[in-house]
Amino acid sequence: MHRFLSEPALAAYASVLGATVVKTAVDDVLREARARSAAGPSAVPFEDLLARVRGRLAALEDDGLVPVLNATGVLLHTNLGRAPLAPAAIAAAAEIARGYSNLEYDLAAGTRGSRYARIAPLLCAATGAGDALVVNNCAAGVLLALDTFARGREVVVARRDLIEIGGGFRLPEVLARSGATLVEVGTANKVRLRDYERALSA
Repeated sequence: MHRFLSEPALAAYASVLGATVVKTAVDDVLREARARSAAGPSAVPFEDLLARVRGRLAALEDDGLVPVLNATGVLLHTNLGRAPLAPAAIAAAAEIARGYSNLEYDLAAGTRGSRYARIAPLLCAATGAGDALVVNNCAAGVLLALDTFARGREVVVARRDLIEIGGGFRLPEVLARSGATLVEVGTANKVRLRDYERALSA
């Protein structure tokens, strides 16, 4: 183990992934090598073991977030991080994240506050809504809207829109969880106004 951890090639990964991750990768490779040795007399050279460890660590490093080029033509791309942040927004986030903040503290009252107290008025001003709530994905937004306005009622949805969105959330399951009843209309490739009219008159 000491020989592996003293290798400069692995030390570089330790600075990125952490020493514990590197040690775990070495442990895993050595455990597999011992299991193979128990099944036969062949010994694995150190260089081969080192290459296996480096391969594992390289794969772990690739699993992290890296910049990519969006050449899809879709500006707000869910799989590519949606919208890039403006430099001013990045600078503001970095500035406040350097230390503590009044995220959930009411400075005027000297008591615990709400993290929604700042964003809700801004959204209301931008949209004209009476109130606002921020969630971190579309499934949560749909669930909250349905639970608030459609629990125990019917919700008419075109069959072509009964999709699975990011994170494995399926719209029919989200709708069922809200307590609403799904009414499907149209077909997988076509839906017309009269399909909705029939569903609403039923």
